[in-house]
Amino acid sequence: MGTEVTAQFFGLISFVLGMSTFYQKDDKKLKILMLLLNLNHLVHFILMGSMVSAASALLSTFRTGMAIYTRSLWVAAFFVIISVVVGLALAQDAWQLWPIAGTVIGTISIFLLKGIPLRLGCLLGATCWLINNLSIGSIGGSLLEASVIMMNMLTIARLYRDKRSSDTVSQG
Repeated sequence: MGTEVTAQFFGLISFVLGMSTFYQKDDKKLKILMLLLNLNHLVHFILMGSMVSAASALLSTFRTGMAIYTRSLWVAAFFVIISVVVGLALAQDAWQLWPIAGTVIGTISIFLLKGIPLRLGCLLGATCWLINNLSIGSIGGSLLEASVIMMNMLTIARLYRDKRSSDTVSQG
């Protein structure tokens, strides 16, 4: 019982970190907070006993750390390949493929996209992680991803509005 409560506590910390992460309009701040989120997720998923999710969180931690400093297609490809290989080696059923999909989408997004496309990729990745978190019973993780989906939609709208305002000013 104690481990379950501790695991859910770390999930709730992820929820708070995630809300801070995806509210960011600045891509670098988003990546730094995402790094902290992934580290916390790693602990959460280990305590939940979901090793595929934990491996994906660990790879996401390294990936996000690298993405702060580079936007390399080659580094992105490396992390995509490692995520797929490790995930498939650890997965015991089809449901465990969701965190792999979320990690691959997140990797492509964090390395190769910026602005609104970055947030759209995060939105799709969050959907994969929501399915994973619901399937393993992660309360904080499920709240996080549902909120991340909503926060990303709001941030996309804010970025779109800012872009339209600056386009209007530059045309006028």
